[in-house]
Amino acid sequence: MKRFAQLLELLALTPSRTRKLTALTQYFREVPDPDRGFALAVLTGALTFRNVKPALLKETVLREVDETLFAMSYDYVGDLGETIALIWPHHGAQGDLPSLTDLIELFNTTSKSDLPKLIAGLLTQAGINERWALVKLATGALRIGVSARLAKTALSEMSGVDVQEIEEVWHGLKVPYLDLFAWLDGRAGRPDIDQSARFHPLMLSNPIDEEKDLARLDPADFSAEWKWDGIRVQLVLGGGTVSLFSRTGDDIAAAFPDIVENVHGLGVLDGELLVGRDFEAASFNDLQQRLNRKVASAKHLKESPAFIRVYDMLFDGREDIRALGWTERRARLEAWFAANPQTRLDLSEVLPFADWDDLARQRRQGADEHGHEGVMIKLRSSPYVPGRPKGYWFKWKRDPNVVDAVLMYAQRGHGKRSSFYSDYTFGVWKGNEIVPVGKAYFGFTDEELKLLDKWIRANTVQAFGPVREVKKELVFEVAFDSAQESARHKSGVALRFPRINRIRWDKPATEAATLEDMMVFIGST
Repeated sequence: MKRFAQLLELLALTPSRTRKLTALTQYFREVPDPDRGFALAVLTGALTFRNVKPALLKETVLREVDETLFAMSYDYVGDLGETIALIWPHHGAQGDLPSLTDLIELFNTTSKSDLPKLIAGLLTQAGINERWALVKLATGALRIGVSARLAKTALSEMSGVDVQEIEEVWHGLKVPYLDLFAWLDGRAGRPDIDQSARFHPLMLSNPIDEEKDLARLDPADFSAEWKWDGIRVQLVLGGGTVSLFSRTGDDIAAAFPDIVENVHGLGVLDGELLVGRDFEAASFNDLQQRLNRKVASAKHLKESPAFIRVYDMLFDGREDIRALGWTERRARLEAWFAANPQTRLDLSEVLPFADWDDLARQRRQGADEHGHEGVMIKLRSSPYVPGRPKGYWFKWKRDPNVVDAVLMYAQRGHGKRSSFYSDYTFGVWKGNEIVPVGKAYFGFTDEELKLLDKWIRANTVQAFGPVREVKKELVFEVAFDSAQESARHKSGVALRFPRINRIRWDKPATEAATLEDMMVFIGST
């Protein structure tokens, strides 16, 4: 465990991607199985504990520490792991903690009633950095600037195996990845993964730069489709078995039995998950009601039936066709649909356009009339390449909506922002009161963050732990993709992908938007 704690501490304190990569590579090269496999699972978010939750850790600490002192410390530090590491009052004989493998076994096998005693003993035995690592391990909330992709890149650096090859087998592997490391160490061959029954890494797009990209790209080389406001999914049809994955490879089949039980054929399809009747897409808010549930209720199945708008094919039957160009894959996909009529799958429309101006006009019209997110532009000759390759696929999103809203609450951030109030709740006028419509935590520079933090501290009305209510005087120009009706918000309105577009230091709060203003955006999406 000591080596794992040292790794986490180094990764958290090192801003350099290169140094992080070096540290990870060294760890995977030097640490034996299965510890390194379990560490990999923690770093990639593949390991969770059923009974070890932040609330249990907090309760364990509050048995030994004054509640007010803990609240003040947590408010100041902003990170649960760091707070517990610093405030835990007991320091026993610092012997070696169990190995990472043994700790995971203890967390998985100890009864919920005995976990507080176990955790208290471990915290007492551990040094400060180990306590911090223990909490990070238990909660899975690392926030150390390491993505799953970076961890896999370190595996590639360690072994000389291309990272794309690792991605190809990743979702067919099980923790602690003994077969993966045997392959990477040269002790065994590549893991034998059923290619037709597993998740395959997705191909992603790049935002288009209208000034630079459109001038150099020939419209005749590209196709276009609507960009839908749903979630990206991959449907794996194994000839009797059906799997449905999110873009991160999570199995979401249980939440969408109306799709899984009503599709047939053999192949791997890429598309957008939507809800609505007769293939008429409803709002993302309607889809969100189903995404929030692991298992679909009869009510949601009836009121918000799901379907997939398919726009690409990775496997035609059991044949891998990802190396083919988009035009050839599209022809295969159309032929597959003709041979396999579907009631829950819909083929994405290809938009004819004469030039970029013509496509821009369709993009604006689609957004205004049907609430499309914009258009996707795809190079006709592009193979299906996992990741985000340059020059193949572009997303040309509609121009964002903009509204002036009033800052209501601010909350401390995490990581390097833990000492700043960086997470903002804002609202609009409803009569003589301001009601919340969304939250945002990006869209401003570091210098602007310092100014905002200073203003928030000077204009706090009330404090609730890490949250401060402020004077309703500061206006944000908020950009967002769409607005939806929402029963979960006091205003009845929720914004889709809100971000701070501009800080309106010059604008009085009385000139901010009203709830009536927001109804216009709902009507247009």
